[in-house]
Amino acid sequence: MALDVPVPDRPALSGSMDTADYEDVEVQGDEYRRDELAEVLDEGAWADAFERWAVDTSLDESAWDIVTDLDLIAEFDFFWDSFAGRVGYHAPGLPENWREREVHPDIESWETVSSINAGLTELGQVVCDVIKDEYVDWEPDEVDAGDLPDF
Repeated sequence: MALDVPVPDRPALSGSMDTADYEDVEVQGDEYRRDELAEVLDEGAWADAFERWAVDTSLDESAWDIVTDLDLIAEFDFFWDSFAGRVGYHAPGLPENWREREVHPDIESWETVSSINAGLTELGQVVCDVIKDEYVDWEPDEVDAGDLPDF
């Protein structure tokens, strides 16, 4: 089922955020290249990725309305993981205590929460794939042989 909504504004990448502060990602290195990624998103990667994601997402328009009401797209962060040689991301999500916190009046079930969280995670991965496959050709940092584990 396709989600037929306009492409939202791309997130302003969080230059002040250290990826170590995210619980859902592990990044080695500290050169995140967010300014360059922001340029790539502006050059079309964001729109390309969003449109590809929207074709296959399981989110419906009512769930998307919740995402936009809560401005969750603005909470995305994308960064370069120089050790792994990949574009990484932090996807926003709804908290486990959504009911107690009364996050949004239209959220009435775990199914909705799970659908939104999964959909945003999928969007983050599509954005990373599009950037890496079609917009940048960055190489990972070379690893010193002393940094490699013994096998």
